[in-house]
Amino acid sequence: MNIFKTIREKYPNEMILFLIFLALFVIMSILSPDVFFSGATISNMMYQMPEFGLMALAMMAVILTGGINLSIITASTLSGILAALVMRTEWGQNNTALATVIGVVIIIGASMLTGVVNGYFIGVLGIVAMVLTLATQMIFEGLGLVITSGKSIPIVQEEFLGIGSASIGPIPVPMLVYVGAIILAYFMLERSRWGRNIYMIGDNEVATRFSGVNTKKVILLTYVFSGLMYGLSSMLITSRLCSAKTDYGSSYLMQAVTAVVMGGTDIMGGSGTVAGTVLAVLILQTLSNGFVVFHLDQNLVNIFSGCILIFVLAIRYLTGRIIDAKKIKARRAASEKAAAAK
Repeated sequence: MNIFKTIREKYPNEMILFLIFLALFVIMSILSPDVFFSGATISNMMYQMPEFGLMALAMMAVILTGGINLSIITASTLSGILAALVMRTEWGQNNTALATVIGVVIIIGASMLTGVVNGYFIGVLGIVAMVLTLATQMIFEGLGLVITSGKSIPIVQEEFLGIGSASIGPIPVPMLVYVGAIILAYFMLERSRWGRNIYMIGDNEVATRFSGVNTKKVILLTYVFSGLMYGLSSMLITSRLCSAKTDYGSSYLMQAVTAVVMGGTDIMGGSGTVAGTVLAVLILQTLSNGFVVFHLDQNLVNIFSGCILIFVLAIRYLTGRIIDAKKIKARRAASEKAAAAK
């Protein structure tokens, strides 16, 4: 009971999200236990959730600084297209293993390079994140369309395709990549000096700068880290779909923002946890899979996701008010006790 009370007091938002996920899971299980617990449903969820989750982690990192990255999708698809161009060459088809390694390096490297571009203009030159990433979103998308003429570029290397479809024992490779990214994000954002500086910038960039922190460098590296996360997502999407195209993963942009805000990250920056984002991704992915299981209109997912987001925000607000009221009452009682003692 003491452990539960400590967790509830220290991580109230995560507790709310976990209870929502638990309720959603129980409802799905009762309504359709055979289908919802089937191997196909669970497998599908474990292959798709990492792509979405990595995009959410990419978005969370930059939102913590008080910024946003509207180009995560077009930047990731552009990197996938560049890798596909190399792998579809005659050399790439004759040297499949090496082409796969180079393809992965290109995807991750190009994604991080787009992070450098965004981070330089936002962190160093001081351009507003929303405006800058809106511009780079259009640039990256335009480059992708020019290169592909709006068509998909097929990828035939079995080694590369295995990244998005293979498994090690019962666990899919994409899930292992996602778990590794979650651990990396946790230690980088919440347990490192660089991560603490990110939170400080989101809370008050001017004060952080005057305290001696190189805010330009921190913001630049944050967008590079974001590029790493959506680069990993691009690798999984490209591998699973066996091709690269400009509109792959287009639905993930607003879903990522939704997951980050639902997970408790302040849209103005300065607060949020990796655990909260991961739980929000789990809720939204479970909801989406549930609609597939029950053969419901997928367009309704957005409606229910929005309702859950409003519900979480309302609960968070009420919980905050209750906690603040308790603190005020405790301080008042302590003041009255001190005054009586005098």
